[in-house]
Amino acid sequence: MEHDTPYFFCGIGGSGMLPLALIVHARGFAVAGSDRSLDQGRLAPKFEYLQGLGIRLFPQDGSGLTDPAQVLVTSAAVEDSVPDVVAARALGAPHLTRPQLLARLFNEAELPIGIAGTSGKSTTTGMLGWILERCGHRPTVMNGAVMKNFVRPESPFSSALVGDGPAFVAEVDESDGSIANYTPEIAVVNNIALDHKSMEELRRLFADFTAKARVSVLNLDNGETAALAAQLPAERVRTYSLSDPRADLLAQDTAPAPDGIGFLVREKSGQTVAVRLLVPGRHNVANALAALSAARAAGLDLKDAAAALGEFTGVRRRLETVGTRGGVTVIDDFAHNPDKIAATLSTLHDWPGRLLVMFQPHGFGPLRLMKDEFIACFAEKLGPDDRLVMPDPAYFGGTVDRSVTSAHIAQGIGRRALALGERAACGDFLVENARPGDRIVVMGARDDTLSQFAAEILARLKP
Repeated sequence: MEHDTPYFFCGIGGSGMLPLALIVHARGFAVAGSDRSLDQGRLAPKFEYLQGLGIRLFPQDGSGLTDPAQVLVTSAAVEDSVPDVVAARALGAPHLTRPQLLARLFNEAELPIGIAGTSGKSTTTGMLGWILERCGHRPTVMNGAVMKNFVRPESPFSSALVGDGPAFVAEVDESDGSIANYTPEIAVVNNIALDHKSMEELRRLFADFTAKARVSVLNLDNGETAALAAQLPAERVRTYSLSDPRADLLAQDTAPAPDGIGFLVREKSGQTVAVRLLVPGRHNVANALAALSAARAAGLDLKDAAAALGEFTGVRRRLETVGTRGGVTVIDDFAHNPDKIAATLSTLHDWPGRLLVMFQPHGFGPLRLMKDEFIACFAEKLGPDDRLVMPDPAYFGGTVDRSVTSAHIAQGIGRRALALGERAACGDFLVENARPGDRIVVMGARDDTLSQFAAEILARLKP
């Protein structure tokens, strides 16, 4: 990449765009951008932070694109009618999607490590990034979520870390098929489950991804990734498990606590190391094993990696406690597909107390694709006294099939679920029904305002 190339990010405040813009800026490129939320006067601190770095921000009306040398970067979903795209085309300026630019940076790295899978990518990326940083390897890390360990007053939106070491750790997305662009040295696949694409397509994408890697880190507790492990040469696979003694890394003696979870990790060589995580849930034990396996594949000592992992404080919106008021705790969580929702509810049910859950689906398409799985997941994982309330799915414009709605999910679950259409009505329901000992859980993805909503719910509770 030529260092005199200017980049313009359309939608620069997005969870996938912001860290990429930060990495490109930190590497000495001129960066500018636009964002719909900025035009609407929302999420001011994020944009003030970008401006403080010297990144120029423009209205999303095409006015920021004036030079044919500018490279326009958009998310894969941006439509051709967006004024920035129209302006770039009129100039003859090059246009890259976010995954194309990320793949270019990733593939140029000396040690590209790709973190993939249906669930757990952001947490595993954060865990491995912290292990590498804490052990002195100065990695570059590209995440889709803010990593709490890297938050500083001068860098409050730390979903990216820029280092001068060989490792480039990136969360790699299969939902748009862009995983095909990446050539990892170390490939991690936590799990494979129905989310955005058919299982046949997912199997092909993940098989191609792991086939390119020197080492693939795979989970023996997930049937799909275990099958993938069986297809690859044994010398190119590192496996992990919470139950299968054949795994290269095995977790034993898990001990859940409200503020984390402890376990022993045993390596096939016989070495056993105690780990105490500051993030709760058995799903985080699996994420930790994936991160430790990747660290070992990168040449790190298991004891050093485990010690660093014990300091990992999590990523934003992953079972994040917003606060407690009047005996009611409010939790903000990114869960948006059946696997993630099941992991969140299982972890919360390790401890007594009723759950009042608001789940905002992240689109009409996923709701239609996974209708039966959503219903089955909530029907099984909600406790008898728990309540689920759902607004309409997040909608960001464009044409979309609305044949399956939140009401269909609520009807399928039965008396414990309610669809109210407006999110404000869901907030009223949560506040009016909460009583001491309850936990309110705000769930959903692709909508930065959910965290604000959770904070507003906390403020509305009676002291």
